[in-house]
Parts: sequence; structure tokens; C-alpha cells
Amino acid sequence: MRLNDLRDYIGSELAVSRFRDYCPNGVQVEGRAEVRRIATGVTASQAVLEAATAWGADAILVHHGYFWRNEDAAIAGIKKRRIAHLLQHDISLLAYHLPLDAHPEFGNNAQLGKVLGFVEQGRFGDQDIAMHGVLARPQTLQQLTQHIQHTLLRVPQVIAHANPNITRIAWCSGGAQGYFEQAVALGVDAFLTGEISEQNVHVAQETGVAFIAAGHHATERYGVQALGEHLASQFGLEHQFFDQDNPV
Repeated sequence: MRLNDLRDYIGSELAVSRFRDYCPNGVQVEGRAEVRRIATGVTASQAVLEAATAWGADAILVHHGYFWRNEDAAIAGIKKRRIAHLLQHDISLLAYHLPLDAHPEFGNNAQLGKVLGFVEQGRFGDQDIAMHGVLARPQTLQQLTQHIQHTLLRVPQVIAHANPNITRIAWCSGGAQGYFEQAVALGVDAFLTGEISEQNVHVAQETGVAFIAAGHHATERYGVQALGEHLASQFGLEHQFFDQDNPV
């Protein structure tokens, strides 16, 4: 399909125009006009670019692209090398940040809940990015932690003063530790996100709500894959996900 048609379809599907974001959503680097092979990845790192190029990608779709608010605008160093690689190989880069977090089907949080067996009951947080709900069946914190480790292939960091039974849970992929106190106010037993900050430890210990940090990258693998598979099915494209492991 044509690149512009792909951009327009994704933009409409993810309702890009309704989000206030920290980066441009859509085509960030324009490559060839026709797209037959689309590669996906969490972050447009050099390693992901090179793997996608070797596979023969016409376009690369990621969650973490370029041109973040308040970053140095100069195209130099790492940014220069990455953009030069895309231009040299005539490959497009499409990036979707908050719209991909929030989508009810292909979103990072919808997909994270799906793979972990959470049942969504509502949204919270800025622009309704985060989710809350219940486990498919109640578990102890230890059981839930083991389930997360087995599913996400990452040992989570867990802060709790006991091993409570977990029925109600809130979650938000990536660096959403700032939503912890909002999650506590919802009356959940645990909050799952990618990263943890110093103050989260005290809130967990003093409220009894468990804080689970399962990795920024590990919690955001699933949305971009789901979107890539949807595009492949919808438009007859070839799709391949490229995962560059990241301990954070």
C-alpha cells in the first residue's frame, strides 16, 4: 500500500489528533512511497533499524521514535546516524506514542492486560491512558509476581510490606510510576508499571498497595506487535517484530 494511505489509516485508527503528546505521531522520516514489508519494534534504536533493513523492510513502526519535546534539535551524533541510515536505505519511520498506549484493542495497556489475564473495568490517569480492573482469578502477590515474570520474561521489582491476596489491579505500561497514588485512590491491591521511583517505595509500604515494576521495555512489547499484525492482515503486508532486549 502507499505510505500516505498507511499513515492516514493508522492516524484514524489510533485517533492521533485527540492526544497531547511529547513527540510527533505519524511519519517521522519519509522513505519510499510503497510499503510491502513493515517491521515493528519498541524503540527505533540503531540495532532495530539495522535488523529491519536486513529483513528488507519498507517501513519501520515503533512506539519510541524521535524528535521528543525539549531534546536538542540538532541532527548530530546518534540522531544523525539513525536518520542517515533510514534516508540511505529509503525506509520510512512511523512512531506512535500516547495513541498507541491508549488504544482499546491494539494499545500497550490493552495488550498488556490481555497477555496477563487482567479484566479491564475502567481508565484513569492523564488522557485516560492507564487501566484498572480485576485479575481473572485472585492470586497471592507471590503468584502474580511469578506469572508476570513467566509471561514478560523479566524479573519484576516488587515493593510490598506483606504478601497480600490480589484481586483488584491497576496497570500502565512504560514509565507511569507517577500514577501510583491515583491507583491507590481507586482501591486496588496492586499497581503494575514499567519503572519505579524512590517515593513509590514509601507509598507502597504505607498504604499496603503493592508496587510492581516489570520493565519499561518489557511492558511495551505488545501494542506495536498487535498493530503490526492488524496492518498485515488488513492490507496484505508482510510483518516482522524485532525485539532488542532492554533491562529497563
